[in-house]
Amino acid sequence: MNWLRRLLARSLENPATSLANPAAWLAALGGGATASGVAVGEQGALKSSAVFACVRVLSETVASLPLIVYRKSGGEKNAAPGHPLNALLHDAPNEAMTSFTFRETLTAHVATWGNGYAVIERNGAGRTVALLPLLPDRTRPTRVQGRIVYRTRTERGEIELEPDDVLHIPGLGFDGLVGYSVIGMARQAVGLALATEEFGARFFANNARPGAVLEHPGKLGEGARKNLAESVIDPLRGLANAHKVAVLEEGMKLHEVGIPPEDAQFLQTRKFQTAEIARIFRVPPHLIGDLEKATFSNIEHQSIEFVVHTIRPWLVRWEQELMRKLFAGDPLHFPEFKIDGLLRGDIKSRYEAYATGINAGFVTRNEARALENLNPIDGLDAPLVPLNMTPAPDGGQTKGTSDAANAA
Repeated sequence: MNWLRRLLARSLENPATSLANPAAWLAALGGGATASGVAVGEQGALKSSAVFACVRVLSETVASLPLIVYRKSGGEKNAAPGHPLNALLHDAPNEAMTSFTFRETLTAHVATWGNGYAVIERNGAGRTVALLPLLPDRTRPTRVQGRIVYRTRTERGEIELEPDDVLHIPGLGFDGLVGYSVIGMARQAVGLALATEEFGARFFANNARPGAVLEHPGKLGEGARKNLAESVIDPLRGLANAHKVAVLEEGMKLHEVGIPPEDAQFLQTRKFQTAEIARIFRVPPHLIGDLEKATFSNIEHQSIEFVVHTIRPWLVRWEQELMRKLFAGDPLHFPEFKIDGLLRGDIKSRYEAYATGINAGFVTRNEARALENLNPIDGLDAPLVPLNMTPAPDGGQTKGTSDAANAA
């Protein structure tokens, strides 16, 4: 598949058709109009600070978690660092990307376009040797005569890929195959956020004052209008000319029009849209810089809820697709993200929890040290047994319970 790698690399490198510089046909795909008057597409939506922050939080969190290959052994699982797929998933899926960059990229694709795709490159023996990302706007799965194939556009036209050769991470969808475009579904909310940002920028570009009308007692000719614009209007535009005084001649009067941003609830609208976008991505507002309702008592619990209710579904998407496409036919190995670090509370709460587990005998002291990223110490592998607790001689049944059972 070296030909495919070269073809995909050229498509990714072509600045005329990249996501950062879309071609005309690409720009026309995602720029849907909204009621606010702002066209919103998947790429343009990232100009909203709230959208960019949410996508960044999601993609960086998923990418930063260790992705480990484990081996099943009886009822236990043990890390398998020597497994050939562990290096691809944990270190680098291809020669151009680290594992962090690869997972960050695909997760960002899912968070915006609704789908993340990557080509699975295998050698002659059928072993996976690389994972190469595909552009989500150019790739789509489709059903052909009862089977699923993936089609992606390249500079040489459209090519067809078998489903076993494509890693596909979909978001919430309608048919179990293709995920919804998050930006497409929330286009109105994102458009309003972008519109308020543009309104604020234009407001300050106009000296932070609403529009105005100059009234002249007479009728101005074309030359007089031009002179008025050059001598009065243009010199007062922009923040650099704020607070300058205009001298009006010939009986002209200045009438302000429009409404102040306070009356239009400009700031409240911006705050609401930030919360609205955070709600769409299911990201706690404090993680994108909105600390208005965050307190010392609830921010830790919000962070834990973020891991459990937001990040965990993302990790399951990744783990199940990796298992389905890369570990098919291997019942002994499986990939899994480590999220222990994200669920840790403050140091006092952690140490109290460790003490409870150690004293009860179901956590060893070296296991607690491992959770704190500390090296083991000889002699701390055996669980402690409380001296004042012994198993009940009758297997946990009290005499009254046994007698009642026998009577029955």
